[in-house]
Amino acid sequence: MKSLARAYTDRSITVIGGYLADEVDPDIRLRAAGMLLDRGWGKPNQPAEAKIDGELRITIRKLLTKEEGDE
Repeated sequence: MKSLARAYTDRSITVIGGYLADEVDPDIRLRAAGMLLDRGWGKPNQPAEAKIDGELRITIRKLLTKEEGDE
């Protein structure tokens, strides 16, 4: 599915870019600009905060493939 959708990348960017034209509603222009920036530069990180009462345990594991583990 991803590869099928990616086949429309160039065409989609052209369509979205077309919405930046002056004669288009300003809200649509702003959304189109945001879409292009998000896809070109990535969305900004969203900070997350949490208040935790009690104990917090975090386990981090990384499984290595045979190629990654061989040195």
